[in-house]
Order: sequence, then structure tokens, then C-alpha cells
Amino acid sequence: MCVFAGWVFAQRPEQPVISGNAPDPDLSITKHTITLNGEKINYTATAGYLPQRDETGKVKGNIFFVAYTRDGVLNPATRPITYTYNGGPGSASVWLHMGALGPKRILMGDDGRMLAPPYTVADNEFTWLAFTDLVFIDPVMTGYSRPAEGIDKKEFTGYTEDIQSVGDFIRLYTTRYDRWASPKFLSGESYGTTRSAGLSGYLQDRHGLFLNGIVLISAVLDFATGDFFISGNELPYSLFLPTYAAMAWYHKQVPAYSDLKTLLAEVEKYAIGDYTLALMKGDRLTPAERQTVAAQLSKFTGLSTDYLQRCNLRIRDDRFTKELLRKQGKTVGRLDGRFIASDYDRAGETYEFDPSYNATIYGPFTTAVNDHLHRVLKVKNDLPYEILTGRVRPWSYANVQNQFLNTAETLRQAMTKNPYLKVHVCNGYYDMATPYFATDYTFAHMMLDPALKANVTQSFYEAGHMMYIDKPALIQMTRVIADFYKSAGR
Repeated sequence: MCVFAGWVFAQRPEQPVISGNAPDPDLSITKHTITLNGEKINYTATAGYLPQRDETGKVKGNIFFVAYTRDGVLNPATRPITYTYNGGPGSASVWLHMGALGPKRILMGDDGRMLAPPYTVADNEFTWLAFTDLVFIDPVMTGYSRPAEGIDKKEFTGYTEDIQSVGDFIRLYTTRYDRWASPKFLSGESYGTTRSAGLSGYLQDRHGLFLNGIVLISAVLDFATGDFFISGNELPYSLFLPTYAAMAWYHKQVPAYSDLKTLLAEVEKYAIGDYTLALMKGDRLTPAERQTVAAQLSKFTGLSTDYLQRCNLRIRDDRFTKELLRKQGKTVGRLDGRFIASDYDRAGETYEFDPSYNATIYGPFTTAVNDHLHRVLKVKNDLPYEILTGRVRPWSYANVQNQFLNTAETLRQAMTKNPYLKVHVCNGYYDMATPYFATDYTFAHMMLDPALKANVTQSFYEAGHMMYIDKPALIQMTRVIADFYKSAGR
């Protein structure tokens, strides 16, 4: 789940901290069975806190996790383990946990639309437990994770602090549960991909923990590719254009194209060609050139040439969500452009809420994780399970003051030091939070050694940021990732 630049969250009252130097809290350990591809699999779920302590033994924070491990595995070297989380920053691991990877998932419509409450949680026939053990991590201030008594949340709420905290959790879990011999993977979504790239370096350099593979779901590694609000940064306008076109095509606003792939091939070529050149010219564009660019953008996006001229040929994502279907009085989703809603103020510049979050996934996933944790996994915790919270703010980027965060360089270094590390990226065509073409641009500019380029693969889905809520995309993704694990494991 992505928050990304410019989003504001309502602040909730601070919850009680979890204190002190006491022994580790009790864990809830339960036994379960699931049938996958006709095979009955017994597995153990372990849920609770793994305290983070300094070297004097003082507890700094309590990180909540849920682990699913297949029973009967005698040699850890034969069973991969995957550490997984969502993003935000400020998101719990609920989305991947209850939507795609875990042994249970919330049932949605086949295209990802919300069904009527109170919703249904069922066995997940597409769970990654078929080929890897899973550890879902909630960073501090998300889910049930909290700082210890007397510890300022600022020790966890920043890029560097988060990498250290989550990385130290992974090291500790790997040690306590005897998984050093296992093939090790990371899987993160959205800001979780930013975290994964950072962890690839931290785990190697700090703990000597070398990974086999990383799965990046809806990736954002170079923040320059998505920040519209820094004057002079032209990159997002080019890199978001193919996603705008995909959304316009889905909503039948570009009738000249009957096939999505044909449209996108043409838009991508224009985006990094003539459109980028036009943006670079700035005020040097002649009136005739401006009209030519406006006409081409209108052809690809369905927006009027008048509107495109008035926005100076530069389409911000928050405006696009309102403008695409303005004539119909509808707004489109940012996380998933397939979904639409209506606003009270149809003349406004931006939407009131994201229909692909507030009106689609928030309620079902909140119900699913709370029911699953308390009723099925027997977790006893009265704290609110923070799904997607602003309580992590302010988020510190002190490590990159006066520049854009770019963890692609950290990933490049990690892959160079560990040439066996493989990376797979999952992209949704209708994702305007982390557009697929921006990700493609990022990897094209990593300057990887040619011998390592084959270690990076990508897959694409006719869905949004959380492509797995779309059942055909979920089926496709599961098959792709299972093959990736075979290639990246030993």
C-alpha cells in the first residue's frame, strides 16, 4: 500500500506504549491445514511480538509479526523463507498478508470490487506457502507494533531508522528460528520496495545476510520519478503518461485504440521521445509546437486540448483523477484507475477520496485481518491494529536532505556484491501510485553490469497497485512468482 508524496492523514490519539525490560511477550502458536493443488499441507502459525533490544538488553521497540511455516521440514536448506511487508510508510502488512501471500485471503469480486459486508475470509489457494515459509512484519507504529516505554517513535520513523529496525528484526528472527541455512527472500509492496532495496544493502553489510531473491510489488525506488511538486522536475510528466493512457483506454476515452498493448507501445515511445524533448524546451516551444503536443496528449489521454494547454502540457496525477471523467461527474482511483466514484463538488480540482482505497479495499481488509488475528490465530491484543496510519509522521529523510531518495543504487551495489541475487518486479498498468513506466525507467538507469541485467525480470498486469485483488492477475502473479523462486533458489 502506498502513501507517497503529498498525502495527509488524520492523526489519532497516541496509544499506550508497550513497556520495558520484561521477558519476551508470549506468542500465539496455532496449527492449521490447507489443501494446495490436491496436496494437504500442515503448517504452524506463530503470531506476536519480537522485542528489539539494545546490547544492554533494554527493549527499544516491540515488532509484531505473523509467521507461517510448513510442518515436517527437517532441513532448513530445503525450504525458502520470505520476509514480507507493505509500505506507506505507515502501512501494516495486511494487504499482502490477506490479499495474496498468506494462507487466508479476503474474497473480492473477480475484478477486485468490494463485496457486501461483513465480508468473507477463505483459504487462499494461491498462497506462497506452497513454495516458501512466510514472515509478515509490521514496522513500528503500524499494526500492533509500538515503541517501548520511554522510547521516542522517531527512533523508528525514518528511512534509515526503518531499515535498521526491520533489518535487525530479520537478523534476529533468522537466528532464533534457525533459518540461516534457508534460501532467503524479501517481498515488499510500494514503499516496501523502497525498504527492500535498502535492506538488500543493510542485511549484507551489517549482518552478512545474503539474499537469494527480492520480489518488488508496485515498485518505487527513485523518488524523482514521482514527485510533481518540486518545480523543475519534469520526469513524472513523461513517466506517468503511459499510465494515464491505460486508464483512459480502460474508461473508453481513447476510441482510436482497440488494444491496450498497441496504445502503450506508442505512448511509451512518445513519452521518452518527443514529449520529453518538448518538456525540456520549456518556454522555447512555439505556439504551433505547443498545439501539436497538446493534440498528441489529448489523443493518448482523452483530455481536451484546451485543458492541456491551460495546465502547461503537464498533467499532475491528482488532477488527472478528477479530470478524466469530469464530464460524467466521476473520479477515478489513484491506486487502481479502474475504479470510479462521485464527489459532492464536481467542479473541484482533485477528488475527495480515492475510490480504489476508501470505497474498495479499506473495509474488507480491515475486517479480514482483525477477524483472522483474533479468531483464527488467537492473538490477544486490545490495541487498534493500525492498517494505514499517519502516526509514523513526520517521516525522516535526513539521509538525503536536498536530494531525492534513490534506493536503486543500494540495490545495484547489493547485486554487484552478491551476483546470485535475483529481483522480480510486478507492475500494474492501472497503478498511478507507482507507475510501471517509472519503474522501467529506474531499472534502465541502474547501470548494472551487463552480466547482471538478466537477474532482473518484470511482469505486467491489467490491474492496479494491488494487482492481486484482481483474480486473473492474482493467478498470473502466483504462477510468475513460483517460477521466480525456482530460478532464484538453490
